Amino acid sequence: MADPCPRARPCHARRPGPTRKGTTLRNEARPSFSPAADVIGSALDLRLTGSHVVHALTPAFCDAASVYLLERWLQEENGSTTADPPQIEGRRLAVRVGPDTTEDWEPLLPLGEVIVFPRETPYARALATRRTQLLDAMDTHTSERLGSLADDSARIEDLLKTSSFLVVPLHLRDVAVGFIACTRGAGREPFAADDAVAVERLATRACVALDNARRYERERRTALAIRSSLLPAADAEFPGCRIAHGCLPAGDGNIIGGDWCDVLPRPGGRIGLIVGDAMGHGPEAAVAMIQLRTAVRALAGLDIPPADLMHRLDALACDTPGASFATCVYAEWDAERHTCALVGAGHPPPLIRGPDGRAVPVTLSSPGLPLGLGTGTYEATVLNVPEPALLVLYSDGLVESRQTDIDQGINRLGRALDSATTTATHSRDTLHALCRRLLHTPSAPAGRDDRTLLIAALMPGPPR
Repeated sequence: MADPCPRARPCHARRPGPTRKGTTLRNEARPSFSPAADVIGSALDLRLTGSHVVHALTPAFCDAASVYLLERWLQEENGSTTADPPQIEGRRLAVRVGPDTTEDWEPLLPLGEVIVFPRETPYARALATRRTQLLDAMDTHTSERLGSLADDSARIEDLLKTSSFLVVPLHLRDVAVGFIACTRGAGREPFAADDAVAVERLATRACVALDNARRYERERRTALAIRSSLLPAADAEFPGCRIAHGCLPAGDGNIIGGDWCDVLPRPGGRIGLIVGDAMGHGPEAAVAMIQLRTAVRALAGLDIPPADLMHRLDALACDTPGASFATCVYAEWDAERHTCALVGAGHPPPLIRGPDGRAVPVTLSSPGLPLGLGTGTYEATVLNVPEPALLVLYSDGLVESRQTDIDQGINRLGRALDSATTTATHSRDTLHALCRRLLHTPSAPAGRDDRTLLIAALMPGPPR
C-alpha cells in the first residue's frame, strides 16, 4: 500500500540557531506574511478570522493555505477522547489559493464542509503529537480526495503540484482546536524550520482569536434564541385585530436587554397587548424580563379587569429580583364593544392614529408608577374606537435621547407614523413594513438602547 504520508518529517519547530561567522543561511530570513496578519483577532467572527489567517499566508508565504477547525471543538463537546483517535472530523473554515478569492474556489472547496481525516494523515498526527508536520509532498489521502474533484481538473492539477507541505496544529490550553495547512509548488523553496516557527506563532495568535470568536458567537446565538422565543408569533392575527411587532437590539445583538412585548388572548374574545422594559442589560435584566412576561401570561388567563391585572403584576414584581422600576404599558382591545382599555406603569404613552390620519399620544388618566415599588395606583383609561385605528406601543429606546426631551421623541415617532401610513386599515405585509420603518426612525444614537415596537390594527366588529 502506498505510504499515506510520503517523506514526512515531523518538525519540532526549534528556532534556528545562530549562524556561524561568514555563513549565510536562507533560514535566517524572516518569513514574509501579508498585512492581513496584523488584523487577526480584530473581529469576533470565526469565518472572518479564518479569512485573515489564509490571506496573511497567501500568496506571499505559500501558494495555498487552509484552516480547519475540529467539529468537536466547534460543538463544544467536552467528553473524554483518546490522545490518538482513529480519525478526526474537521470543518473547513477558510481556504485561499494564490491571489484567488474564496468565491473562486467555493464550488470545489466549500466553506463549512466537514472532512474526515484518518489517523495516518499528517493532520491527525499533528494534533495527536502537537508537532508541526513538514512533508516533501502532499499526503495520499489529500491528493486522492482533491483528485476526485473532476469539475475543474486543470485547477485541481495545479493545486496538486506540491513540492512542500506544512501542517501546523492549533492548540489552546491543551485542547485541540484544528490545524493550518500550507503548500508550496515546485517553483518555490521548500518549507524549512524557520517557516514552521513563523506559522506556529501565527497559529498561537489565531487560536486565541478563534476561541474569542467562538465564545462570542455562542453568546450571540443564545441571545438570539432567547429573544426569538420571547416574541409573539410573527403571523399573529385575531378577530378584530391584526398585529405586527419587532425588536432592534442594542449593540451587536449579543446582549439580552430587558425589553419585551406580547400578545395575550383574554376571556370574552378580548386581546391583551403589552410592551415592557426591565431596567438595564445583561443576565439580570433578562431574567427579570422573562419572569415578568411569564407572570403577565398567567394573569391574562384570569377574567380580571386591566387595572387589577397591573396591580397583581406590581405585587409579583416586588418579589422578583431585578424587576423593581420595570415599566410597561398594557392595552386591552374588545372588538365587539369597540373599546380599548389602557393601563400604564411608568412607561411612555401609546400612540393612536384614527381615521383623521393623525397620530396622537394617549393621555392616560393615571400614568402609574413603575412596577415593583408596591405603592402603585393603576387606573384604566378606556377609549371608544368605533372606526379602524392603529395603536402603537413601544419602548423608550425609540423615543429617548440625551440630546432631546422624551416628548420630542414621542412627537417625532408620531410624525414618522403619519408619513408612513395613509389608511387605518392595513394588510399584514403593510403592517410589518411599517414596523420595520418605525424601528429605524432616527432618535437616539444607534445601539444605545433596545427598541421594541408593537403595532395593532384595531378593527371594530359588529356591536353586541
